[in-house]
Parts: sequence; structure tokens; C-alpha cells
Amino acid sequence: MTEADADDLIETALTARHRELGAKLVDFAGWRMPLEFEGTLAEHQRVRERVGVFDVSHLGTLWLTGADATATVAASFTNDATVLADGASQYTLCCDDDGGIVDDLIVYRLAADRWMVVPNAANTAAVLRALRATAQGRDVAVEDGSRDHAILAVQGPDAHAAVERALGHRPQDLEHLGLAEVDVPGGTGVLCRTGYTGEPGSELIVPNGHAVAVFDALLDGGAAPVGLGARDTLRLEMGYPLHGNDIDRSTDPFEARLGWAVKLDRGPFRGADALARRKAGGGPRRRLFGLLGTSRRPPRAGMTVHRGVEPVGTVTSGSYSPVLGVGIGLAYVADPLGPGDEVSVDVRGTDVGFEVVRPPFVDRDPKG
Repeated sequence: MTEADADDLIETALTARHRELGAKLVDFAGWRMPLEFEGTLAEHQRVRERVGVFDVSHLGTLWLTGADATATVAASFTNDATVLADGASQYTLCCDDDGGIVDDLIVYRLAADRWMVVPNAANTAAVLRALRATAQGRDVAVEDGSRDHAILAVQGPDAHAAVERALGHRPQDLEHLGLAEVDVPGGTGVLCRTGYTGEPGSELIVPNGHAVAVFDALLDGGAAPVGLGARDTLRLEMGYPLHGNDIDRSTDPFEARLGWAVKLDRGPFRGADALARRKAGGGPRRRLFGLLGTSRRPPRAGMTVHRGVEPVGTVTSGSYSPVLGVGIGLAYVADPLGPGDEVSVDVRGTDVGFEVVRPPFVDRDPKG
């Protein structure tokens, strides 16, 4: 993320409101986004202890409608979307023909003939192309509504209560990963029991014209504005991968330990043949694990992981954990290294020790 000074950055429906609130704005994937308001550490703790609201409108919003909408989603991504009922969502992956990860995303079934797909900002165009390629010859329309919708993530132990106070809706009445169309100030939105922090919470997808009213209602309901800086440290404490850092086209789901989101025993989908070959090839030669430090010094992306004097991996994400008070990270380490093994990382000239662990680093229950 860099300082937002370019005139051609895309702004969300809430950018002016963020300025009024004193946010530090940065360039993130071509969008002018709030990095922090009060400060990343304070905002991180606010979400872990109470409730915060994130503007994540840079995420894509793709809509599929038609009799073949379900079949198109199923054939485009790795997980089995056909098992979802109306009002349910699912984590899945978009892979290329070689099995590399184009994106990780959530798909939402509103009805058999109406789906919403929410990819990462930098990958929206690639996921849209994949869907439209799969849609060829099928009875389905694929539309990009990304510039027309805002997405607000309300996260934290008090998130459900904040949404109920602000909007009169009870996210806790939905199943985890459930969704429902709801009334919001000025119109209609989609309320989803999803998030990227490990805390209980939900995400609201609303038309741009209603975003400020919904955002302000959430602030009045007790949520504090939170920027992308805290979103990153929160997701890292849970060990959630970030596309572009921890996963990309050069990685496959099995080495990223995301094989649980790949269902090969069903109909064909993008990358299925390559993934089947990789799975049958004896397992990955490296795997994505956590690094748990004993000091405050965090590993950083690109740093080399050592076992003794031998290089055995590469850090992909790293930060200071506000909850644990130590440095943590994610790294690809060579098989058979795994949880319990001791490694080190050269952090700016200092050899810092870490334990290889299986995330999450902190104990949280997003289903609460």
C-alpha cells in the first residue's frame, strides 16, 4: 500500500466520509482506501475487544443470473457450489489451467438462478473473465456491479449487536456463512455472516447511494471506523492467506494448505485436471505454515527462513501481533518441516528464532 496521491485512483462511495473522519488514505490495488483512522494498533484492539466497521468496497461484486447460474459457478471454482442451499455462501478458489491460484473468494447463493461472487480487488477482472468464459453456451448472464456497490464489514465481539442497533437486523439469526436480503436506510442490501478477522461479524453489500447512510448508522450503533492496516494484522493473527502475498498463480491449493476447498470428485471445473495431477504426484514439496516468534521482531515478506545454516523457505507475510505481543508470519517451508520445528529468520541483520505452527495464532470463533 502506498500514499494515495494519484488523481486516477478509484474512490469508494465513502471516501469523502473517510476524509471527514481524518483517515490516512493509501493506494490499494488502484483504489483510494483508508489505511487507518485512529491508528492500526488501536483499531486492531477495537475489533478484538468490541466492534469496528471496515470499508472494503474495493472488493469485486459480480452477479450471475439465469437457469445455469449454479452450474456456471460450480464449473468456475474449486469447491462444490452445488451443495449450497439458498441463503448460503462458500469459500472457494479460482484456479488457472495449470492449477495456480488466480484468486480466493466467497460465492453467495441467493437462489438457484441468482448468485453473487466477491473476488479480491486486484483479481476482479480475472475472475470476471473466468466466469464469462465458463458461461459461454450457458443460460446465464454475468454482470460486473463492482463500481455500483459498497461493502461494509462489521467485525468484533459486539458486531451483531451493533448491526441490530443500527439497522434493526439480527445477523446472529443467520447461520455462519448465511445471507439474506434486507432493508437498509434508503434501499435494499445483502447481509452476510462472513468476515476476514476471525471475530463474529457480518458484511453488508449495499448500492453506493445508500452507503453513507448505512455507514453512519453503524457508527451510531457503536462501531468504530477501521482501516486496512488493522484488517491485515487481524487476518494474519488468524492465518488467513492474502492473495498476492501468500497465494498467487505460482502456488497451488495443496501447498497453501487449502486443499479442503478443492472438490475433485465431481464434474469438471477450471484447473481440475492439473490439480488432480498435482494431488497424485506425491504431495507438495513445500507448505504454507505459521511462524510464531518469542520477541517483538516480526518477519517480513521476502525474508529467507533457515534451519541451522540451510535455507528452507520464504516468508510471505509478517507483522507484530497486538494480541500476543510477538512477531508472527506466514511462510512456505520445505517438506517435511511442520508444526513444532524450530527455524530462524534474518530480520535486518539479527537472527530471530521462530517456531513453525499451524495457524490460527489466536483463539477466536467467527461462528459466535
